[in-house]
Amino acid sequence: MNLSSTQRRTLSWLALGLAALALLWLLAPVLTPFLIGAVLAYALHPAVERLAKRRVPRVLAVLFVEVVVLLAVTAVLLLMVPILSKEIPLLREQVPLLAKTLKTSVEPWLAQFGIHVALDVDSLQQLALKTLNANFEDWFATIVLSARIGGSIVLTILGTVVLVPVVLFYLLMDWPRLTLRMQEMVPPRLRPGFHGFMSECDTVLGQYLRGQLLVMLAMAAFYSVGLALFGFDLAVPVGVFTGLAMFIPYLGFGLGMLLALLAGILQFANWYGLVAVAVVYGFGQMLEGFFLTPRLVGERIGLSPLAVIFALLAFGHLFGFAGVLIALPVSAVLVVAAARLRDWYVQSRLYGA
Repeated sequence: MNLSSTQRRTLSWLALGLAALALLWLLAPVLTPFLIGAVLAYALHPAVERLAKRRVPRVLAVLFVEVVVLLAVTAVLLLMVPILSKEIPLLREQVPLLAKTLKTSVEPWLAQFGIHVALDVDSLQQLALKTLNANFEDWFATIVLSARIGGSIVLTILGTVVLVPVVLFYLLMDWPRLTLRMQEMVPPRLRPGFHGFMSECDTVLGQYLRGQLLVMLAMAAFYSVGLALFGFDLAVPVGVFTGLAMFIPYLGFGLGMLLALLAGILQFANWYGLVAVAVVYGFGQMLEGFFLTPRLVGERIGLSPLAVIFALLAFGHLFGFAGVLIALPVSAVLVVAAARLRDWYVQSRLYGA
């Protein structure tokens, strides 16, 4: 079967695209810090370009922007300091009560299902108090021992934490050169269409980033106010941390809810804290998942709520944690590509035949 030159070019581009996807899938664990660095570089390069236009040396502009971002991330992580500093002493005080509740509640509950166990509450209580009373040296020794047991996981996390700032620095430094090289690789006859496609993608991704920022700020305010209405002493740090940590889908929300549960159990020492967290975080998840993200993020990038959920699950399944991070930005680009492909198909002879 003889193929026309247009068909051969189309097949060649499809083959290159499939090869790139296969390579991305195979190297997903290694590419995580590079993908995170690339997403951050895309979001931060406009700030670097503005400083560079004001005759700030590019290396200083990059360092300034990156330091500001690192300080912001550090500030979010430091929100855990007042939480832990208050919860750990409370946890020491509540250990005997929790141990007694575990003995009197869990054993009868399990017995209803035919599971008869005898919990060694004294040993559990001693272990918990020993852990909570440990000093820095003990904690450090535990971390080192954990690193020996699960060395690959720890090294992967540390490698990502160290590599992301380095990758971000070099990408921001070379951003104009990298984009120029990409443009030069496109055949001259295709450049007008390529520039239009990239400009549309840039607009959609900018709307996505702004929408995601609005979601984070709105949820930080919601969780803070919601926990405060239920009387939580740590409502503001827990709520703000949960909202800002939502830039990591699922993981940020889960960690924030865990901190809220711990705060509720220690402060109220009854079911009130659990019910309060369930109400606030249940309504918060519905508000964010079914209204804010679809409206502020999904609609801005042309994705329905079901498409947003599917994109997160599909990319997470294929590429792991890195896939969750890039799911919506890549989906935004795919939406633009699908719209252009549809226009081409409608105008083609195949559709009109």
